[in-house]
Amino acid sequence: MSQHYGFEHFDGASNYGASSSEYSSIDSSSRPYSQTNGQKRTQPSTASRRHDLDLDLDLEAISDLHLTEKDLDPSRSRAHAHQGPSSSNYDNAVHPHLTHGDFHNGSATLSDIEANADLALQQSLPEHACAYCGIHNSSCVVKCLICNKWFCNSRGSTSGSHIVNHLVRAKHKEVCLHSESPLGETTPECYNCGAKNVFLLGFIPAKSETVVVLLCRQPCAAMSNSKDIIWDTSQWSPLIEDRCFLTWLVKVPSEHEQLRARPITLQQINRLEELWKDNANASLEDLDKPGVEEEPNSVLLRYEDAYQYQNIFGPLVKMEADYDRKLKESQTQQDLVVRWDQGLNQKKIAWMMLPKLESGEVRLAVGDELKLRYRGEMAAPWEGVGHVIKIPNNVSDEVALELKRADGVPDHCTHNFFADFVWKATSFDRMQSAMKTFAVEEQSLSGYIYHKLLGHEIDNATLRTTMPKRFSAPGLPELNHSQVNAVKSVLQKPLSLIQGPPGTGKTVTSATIVYQLSKMNPGPVLVCAPSNVAVDQLCEKIHMTGLKVVRLTAKSREALDSPISFLTLHEQVANNDTNIELQKLIQLKNEQGELSSSDERKYKALTRACEKEILSTADVICCTCVGCGDPRLAKIKFRTVLVDEATQAAEPECMIPLVMGCKQVVFVGDHLQLGPVIMNKKVARAGASQSLFERLIMLGNRPIRLQVQYRMHPCLSEFPSNMFYEGTLQNGVTAPERLRKDVDFPWPVPSLPMLFFQNLGQEEISSSGTSFLNRTEASNVEKIVTRFFKAGVKPSQIGIVTPYEGQRSYIVNHMQLHGVLKKELYKDVEVASVDAFQGREKDYIILSCVRSNEHQGIGFLSDPRRLNVALTRARYGLVILGNPKVLNKHPLWHYLLAHYKEKGCLVEGVLSNLQPSMMQFPKPRRPLQRPGDLMARHRHDLAGDDAYGASRRGPSSGTGPKGHSNEHGFFRTHDPMSYIPSDAQSVTSLGTQATYPSTHLSVGGQHGPYASSIVSQDVDTESLAGSIAPPASITYSQSDRLHRRLSLSSMSGASDMTSLDNYKGDGSYAGGHDDDAGSTFSAAISQSSFTTF
Repeated sequence: MSQHYGFEHFDGASNYGASSSEYSSIDSSSRPYSQTNGQKRTQPSTASRRHDLDLDLDLEAISDLHLTEKDLDPSRSRAHAHQGPSSSNYDNAVHPHLTHGDFHNGSATLSDIEANADLALQQSLPEHACAYCGIHNSSCVVKCLICNKWFCNSRGSTSGSHIVNHLVRAKHKEVCLHSESPLGETTPECYNCGAKNVFLLGFIPAKSETVVVLLCRQPCAAMSNSKDIIWDTSQWSPLIEDRCFLTWLVKVPSEHEQLRARPITLQQINRLEELWKDNANASLEDLDKPGVEEEPNSVLLRYEDAYQYQNIFGPLVKMEADYDRKLKESQTQQDLVVRWDQGLNQKKIAWMMLPKLESGEVRLAVGDELKLRYRGEMAAPWEGVGHVIKIPNNVSDEVALELKRADGVPDHCTHNFFADFVWKATSFDRMQSAMKTFAVEEQSLSGYIYHKLLGHEIDNATLRTTMPKRFSAPGLPELNHSQVNAVKSVLQKPLSLIQGPPGTGKTVTSATIVYQLSKMNPGPVLVCAPSNVAVDQLCEKIHMTGLKVVRLTAKSREALDSPISFLTLHEQVANNDTNIELQKLIQLKNEQGELSSSDERKYKALTRACEKEILSTADVICCTCVGCGDPRLAKIKFRTVLVDEATQAAEPECMIPLVMGCKQVVFVGDHLQLGPVIMNKKVARAGASQSLFERLIMLGNRPIRLQVQYRMHPCLSEFPSNMFYEGTLQNGVTAPERLRKDVDFPWPVPSLPMLFFQNLGQEEISSSGTSFLNRTEASNVEKIVTRFFKAGVKPSQIGIVTPYEGQRSYIVNHMQLHGVLKKELYKDVEVASVDAFQGREKDYIILSCVRSNEHQGIGFLSDPRRLNVALTRARYGLVILGNPKVLNKHPLWHYLLAHYKEKGCLVEGVLSNLQPSMMQFPKPRRPLQRPGDLMARHRHDLAGDDAYGASRRGPSSGTGPKGHSNEHGFFRTHDPMSYIPSDAQSVTSLGTQATYPSTHLSVGGQHGPYASSIVSQDVDTESLAGSIAPPASITYSQSDRLHRRLSLSSMSGASDMTSLDNYKGDGSYAGGHDDDAGSTFSAAISQSSFTTF
């Protein structure tokens, strides 16, 4: 029932408190009545209440016990006694066989007492006891209406209350108060529309200050046309603040009650929630059962062989696949409203809203398959499968689904539709297949790359090749010095890493490298990236060089338009004039929609033949990493491979293009920006969220860094350069080139187009329950956008970036509702997540940080890679909105805030009258972390003698030679925190060697890998010019490919590729030697040890 809740006085800033006798209610028809007259309330009698247990024991008696170590097992201890009023019958009820004398005689142990007490407590807890901690005060608990479990409003040892923790983790959103609570058995819902999502609900005090009304945040509280005009919607406040229900709605248990509650940790809560998905009756005791907590094996730094590699990554890929399938299959959308349309290809298109997408758990992409079902009374049951051709954006939240078949579609119906996500195992199967190929097929890739990928310690090799006289490619911009050095180095090495910081032109560099490799080597070059967007961008650049490029896309994406559609394989087949019969069949199919069975067979055969011909004559083939597993490429050997955005691909994903005959590979990316997305937390904890690019760096492979950025105003590149790239980024643009004097915007310092706008509004949980929003920041974002519009900035030049989907959605709606200019202008402003903006840029970026709380921390914002991406998207100006008090607690943000304050760009107030902020920033309690701690989840020793198979966890991974620890010598020089500024003044535009301690640390006399643009440190470019290596020089003698047991010490090195042919196959090298005479490579090669697949 929709109700208004009365109150008499405020309890804190926004928590309203009142005694139960002072509440009055109004139903949805606005008829007032009192609690006593309108509703008959029955107070429970004292006799009907359950007697609880009290663990007040005779401490003197217990002190006389003689307890053994077993009796004092800490795993059996309890920090606090259980809740409940004392009972004189406790001893008889719980331990009828124990007497006071038993304690003195030592016949009872403490663990026995606790075990029996736990059993009795479970049996005595009422039904409405908190499923986590057992608290059962009726004023402090609420019932989840989805799973029918009860939870309390106590935080316990977590940052949020137990009920909110459950709602968030279980993705449940409706609750009901206890019948004996001050408000009675009530389900909170919106007074205006009846919505019951507690994450959407808030309250507004009436002007008479006698009642409150519950309204949902959007749309009801956002509009002023509710049923009653007496509500001031500007005073709307959420029912959940700081991850707890307001105390006037659900009381917080007393300190005494919390002390006596069953202790439970956040980890136990998470595990219990996972158990409940399969067994609704599971309890805390079930967590201790064997098999409940099965963590997969962690990924390693080095691998004994490809079998061990497969045995570790294979289960991780399967776990991720199972999780992805389960997730998609559980996301059926019900009661959809569909509108119908017809495409130019005569296929039916269904337009619909999918409300569950906001949670962010299911990533719907163009090309994904959905099954649409009709179960109404207006037509016979129907279902059809189609591909998504449009996903929600700023203009519309609708999803467009193009159906494969048009027959029987109930296009006269609009309601009672269901949508199921169709899960496909293609990408996961191809990863598993690639790892199997890596292990069992000798010709899948060169021996040198094989050993490098596994982390075997062999010397870096160089290729004898003729260097081009001109390194720039036709049709592309001239290269700068660091780009030329990168191209030089890549052409001479079988394995190269190129680090491209923001705005340094890595796409142009990559296209140039592909051009030069294509001219130097026979056969096609395989170019891939984890995302279609990255592939399309690089494909377009390569085409500009004049090379013959083919873009291979998935069948599900062939109907989509893109700027490079003319390069796609299916378009080239359709436009191929050499095969007249195929052209006729294509025309017939377009006209009729389908062909006869005989014509269809002929059409497929002719299409395959045409595709084979086009692919065989291509200079470059471009596709996604997963797309490399397409059967159409199975017979083609790719000697040369370039992987763009390699740091965003999971390691097994990167393996797919490498096992197609690769002898020379180039990885391009930036491990200081966002990495792979792993959905399964267990898989991520095992290390699968680390890219192959980063692991290769940790193994000592030095990336070549591009050093000249052409995107940002110099003042915008200053902090990222010094904090993330050791101050090495040079500016290829000047300040006047990036300062628009015609744009009238209140920059605090006119010559520095940057500001940090202090916003102290509190964060709120979004309607999904899994994201956050900040209404104060959203309001100010709209004002800033409006100011840019009035200054002449176009919508397409503005980007709004936020880490949270809840804030993204709220900003879009808020600008539409409250923007003072034409709504079309606000629709054209792109609002997206940090992840969606990686690799892209806008003239002006507005960053909304969202997080503002007392206990919850800053979440995503603590990720330095995410901050790096967010700060480096703007060309002409950057505006950051956030709460400095909260952000300053994190050391990285502390230095950013100090930097802005030092520059005079930290401001507060209103946009029309910004004033310098007087806020002081004490140094955070937690110092900026040691090298390697901030960017990496696991430690590795790069200089000591690791054991193959040493886990990425635990102390074993940080041990060096026997008897010594490399803990103090550990380094990760690619870590942006490997230098620690001593004060804010250290973050300056000249902060290189003078202000930052050197990051190229020395361990045991050895220098670690570091990003370099000086090719002389990598290869000798002069001595190799003019020499040509025979094709065989890039391969190993393959007899060592299937070894099963290795000793880790190290592998004897080889100075170049030809010397690797001296490897005997018995575990040693002929003519090879290593600096460490005691370090040898030995292998027992035995056919009988091969793994069977």
